[in-house]
Parts: sequence; C-alpha cells; structure tokens
Amino acid sequence: MSQLRPALIAVALTLAIATPAQAAAEPTITVENGRTQPVFSYADAIREHVYVESTVDSDLDGNLDKVRVDIIRPKESGPGLKVPVVIDESPYYDNSGRGNESERKVYDAAGNVVKFPLFYDNYFVPRGYAVLNVDMLGTTRSDGCPDIGGPADVLGGKAVIDWLNGRAKATRADGTPAVADWTTGKSAMIGKSYDGTLANAVAATGVKGLETIVPISAISSWYKYQRSNGVVYNYDYASWLANGVDTDPDAKCQQVRDKMDAEDGDDTGDYNAFWQERDYIDGLLGDASKVRASVFVVHTVNDLNVKPDNFSAWWKALADRNVPRKIWVGQTQHVDPFDFEGRRALWVDTLHRWFDYWLHGVRNGITREPRADVEIGPAQWITQRDWPAPFAAKASLRPAPDGSLGLLPAARNSTASFTDTAMSENEMTADVGTANPGRVAFTTGALPLDLRLSGTPTADLRVKLDKPTANLTALLVDFGEATRVDWRRGQGITTLAEEDCHGESTAADDACYRKVVTNVATRPLEIVARGWIDVQNRDSLSQSAPLPAGKYGKVKWLTLPQDYTFKKGHRIGLVIAGTDSTYTDESGTGADVTVDLTKSSVVVPFVLGTPLTDVPKDKVKFHGPDRVELPQPETEFQFF
Repeated sequence: MSQLRPALIAVALTLAIATPAQAAAEPTITVENGRTQPVFSYADAIREHVYVESTVDSDLDGNLDKVRVDIIRPKESGPGLKVPVVIDESPYYDNSGRGNESERKVYDAAGNVVKFPLFYDNYFVPRGYAVLNVDMLGTTRSDGCPDIGGPADVLGGKAVIDWLNGRAKATRADGTPAVADWTTGKSAMIGKSYDGTLANAVAATGVKGLETIVPISAISSWYKYQRSNGVVYNYDYASWLANGVDTDPDAKCQQVRDKMDAEDGDDTGDYNAFWQERDYIDGLLGDASKVRASVFVVHTVNDLNVKPDNFSAWWKALADRNVPRKIWVGQTQHVDPFDFEGRRALWVDTLHRWFDYWLHGVRNGITREPRADVEIGPAQWITQRDWPAPFAAKASLRPAPDGSLGLLPAARNSTASFTDTAMSENEMTADVGTANPGRVAFTTGALPLDLRLSGTPTADLRVKLDKPTANLTALLVDFGEATRVDWRRGQGITTLAEEDCHGESTAADDACYRKVVTNVATRPLEIVARGWIDVQNRDSLSQSAPLPAGKYGKVKWLTLPQDYTFKKGHRIGLVIAGTDSTYTDESGTGADVTVDLTKSSVVVPFVLGTPLTDVPKDKVKFHGPDRVELPQPETEFQFF
C-alpha cells in the first residue's frame, strides 16, 4: 500500500491541475450557396514581399531581373492550408495608381504593403485566397526596363506563376530563399488596361498553373493597339509609354527605348518582327493556341484607347480553340466593370463565383449560364448565348451616286471621288448631303424598324488612285436625335460622393469606393463604327504594295466591332474619306480617290427578327446637321 501511495498522489495532482480549454478550431475554406465564405481575418492577414528571379536581363546589367511581388494571404495559410492566388500585375503602382480613384501602394517601415490598391485583397483574402500585387519589370520596385509588350513584360509575370508552382527561385529582402509553400499553385491574373494585357500575354505562353485570366480593356496585339492596317495612330509611342511608366532616371533604360524606336517600323506602318513579338494571338512569345487558362473578357465597344478589335480578335481566337470563356461587353469608354452603373455588386459576385469555380473547384454552375452580358443602352443589359449575337445576319449596304444607301448595287460605271486630306470625324460627318472634296457620304431613308448591329462591319471597296497610296476611313453613322451613352466625356461615367463597400477594411486599407453613374447626352447623330487602312497594305500587313496609279483595286478591311441599335426612324450613314485626324497622327497623302460604287459596299451584321428585305430611300436628298460638334474623346493609353 505504501508503494502505491506516491503513484496515487501523482495521479491526484495531475487531475487537480486545470485542463486548458481546447483552442478554437482554426478557420478553413468554407463554401455556402456556391460561394466561399469570409471566414479568415483580413486584419490579421500575413503581409510580405519577395523578389522572384526572371529569365530576362532587360536592363542589360549582366544580372537576371527580379520581380517584386507584394503578398497578402490568410495567416492560417501554409503547408497545412494551401490557398489559390489572385494576381494583379501592373506598371502603375508608383505613378498613376489603380482604379477610378487612382490608388497606389502604401508601405510600412519593413517595406511590406499595408494598402493594396483596389478591392481584390479586401474581398478575396477573407474567403481563402492570397492576393499578389506584382510590379511589372522595369517599374516600381522591380528590376529591369519595360519593353512594352516584349520579353520583359511577358516573362516577368510568367516567372511569378512558375515560382508559385516551384519552378522558379525567389528571395526575401535579406537574401534568404522564399518558398511558396502556402499555395495550391492555382492562380488567376486580373487587371484593366496594361494589367489585363499582361494577363493575356502570360496566358498566351501556356504556363502551367495559370487557371484563369480576367483581362479588362486589355490589349491582345500591340499592333492593333498602335496600328490599323498600316495606318499609324501615334509615332514612337512604345518608347514614350515605357518612359512614362518607369519612374527611374531616364538614362537607365534609354538604350532600350532607343532600340524600340529603331525597330517599331513607324516609317511604313507595317507589321514586322517587333509587332509579332508583341502579338498574343499569333506571336513569337505566345499565341492563342497555347492558352490553358479559362478567360473572362470585359471590354467596351466605345473604348478608343484600347480599341475593341483587341477583344474581338482575341475572343474569336479563343472561340476557335474552344477555350472556356465568358464576356461582358459595355458601352462606355475605357472603364472597369466595377464602375458600370448598377452592376458593381453583380460584378463582384460574378467574379467571386468565377474564381471559386476555377481556383477552388466550387461547382456553382457559372459555366452553364449565358456566356455573354451585353449593354444595349445606357445601363441597360441583356444576356445572350455568345457574342456577337449568334443569329446576326450580314447585310450588304450599297452606296449610290445620288447619295443613297440601300440593298441594291449602283448602276454600272457609277463612281464617287474625293481627295485624301486629313479631316476630323466632325468634319467628315457634317453637312451630309452637300458635296465635300474630302469625303463622300451616303444615307438610307428613315428605318422602318429598329436594327441592332452586333459584331464587326466590313468595308469592301473598289478604288483607284492617282498616287501610289492613300489612307482610307470608313465611318458607319447613326443619323437621328437620341439620348445615348456619352462615352466621349469622362470615359462615359461620373463619379459620385456616395460610397459602397465590398470586403473587409483596416484603418490603412478600406474596401469602400465611390459609386458612379453613366453619362448620357442627346445629340443628332453618333458615329457607330469606324475603320482605317493604308491602301498599300490592302493585301498584306507586313509588305507594302503600291496600287498602280489609274488602276482599280479591291480594298477590303474590318472596321472596329460594335453592338449598337439604330432606332426606327433614324438613318444609317456611310462616310468614306481619307486620313482621320481624330485618331491618327498621319498626314493626308493628297491622292485623288475614285470609288467604283457598283462594286463597293459595307457589310453589316444585323440582329433581325425578320429578314432585311428593303432599306427605304428618301425622295428628297437627306441633309444632316450643318455642323457636328461631337466632343473629342480621350484616345491615348490612360495610366489607369
């Protein structure tokens, strides 16, 4: 008994010590109603930064460039809880900032970001995502020089995806290795403008681990951004933009900018190796056939900054390869869907469900919903199976020597003439019905029904010149008083004082943003579609070929795409002119242009309830407004 006593006392003492209450269970990924839930603390999230080694030496200093990556992730993430990643790679974090309110990164004393621009971090981190703000090579705190769509732009972002999947090296500020043991490796790239362009570019490399991208108002071909069929929008633009996004001393990257100026082919406007390297549809660094990621495209048909052929050509290439995809098509200018009037909550929820599906594997049905959301009027949206509207039918509208536009070809040997001079679009569309030496114009009669254009019109002309070439402009115009989206003013939106919030906030980084409304204006006309070509490039973008003087030749090209409804009682106009000074830096060639009306037309994809069998003609020649004063839209690449 005496031998058992010490053991019994030990047991008693053990039982007498209070047992700590079991620690609360750590939060984990939680899904309800087809959506991940905000169970992780945003305030307690880990904020850190690393430097990922790329495969390029863009600043030519003998060292591979390192990409600065700022990270925010749930504090519980790690080897035991791996989370997917949402990436916004940008060149704008230390210059113009991001979003409608131009937010920049704000750093703490340790160099970690305490304010991440936009709502992605506030909203997605609590729902079990990491959010990475990546400084594009040559900008903010990354090494290197920006090369505007070239290897540095493309391969810097690709290196980040590779690091997340264990295929690239990274270090912390003190030089110690950084391993992404907290992630599943599944990533999304999102962003507007240049940011979305980087998403397109990286996806076109076919990098493994990039599961989805959301390019917003993004470039798919830098040639399309700076050229139209040989017509140059801006000269030496790549070097100008590179200098604009790089806040380092000018001398550091001057050699790179000089090289771009030497290689961009501004003297001809042709598509060359410089532009092929910067083509993500069919290019040297990447192309659509390599895309593994699903793609959620957002663009607006009146974006005259990143012109909408960038999305329509990309969308078609993805469709041809059956890439999983979704699209929103708006009516404003260069605007993020977060700032589409009345759509903010829907946008956040749709994006949430899209990321949940592709990154967390939540079966929420989003891929079974209509593929396309389309704005058909100011803040008026419809859904449809695809874009363009699947049942659009092509109608050939044919010009006649009396100034009419209809379905029947003009009489044999009918012609119209003008001289290629630089004119603004206001000048081109003013006083239609009166002869103008710089353009020819044709109009239908009053439409007997609404006609919705959905897709890309085609200008199909037969012309002869008295000089080797001319720049040609084709404008499709809606003549008729109406209240339309005023995309020409403030990008089409006005920012209000009232805010709404999407996500969790801290004192340093709130999730609240000012609301917007769509701008509208009542005007007597609108230019619906527009397109340009240098006649020398009628057969090839890469090789110029003069049109023999005095001989007719076929000149056929696509205008920019559109989705627009011509109202009953309005008239459709076709204006054919020379150099468009509103959107190009070109000078007119002075060539006299003769158009063979018998063999010329504009082909328009219309959505029709019944076949278009007739377009009425006016008995009295139509005269449009004597003076057109459409505001000059902002056309250059905006730093946001």
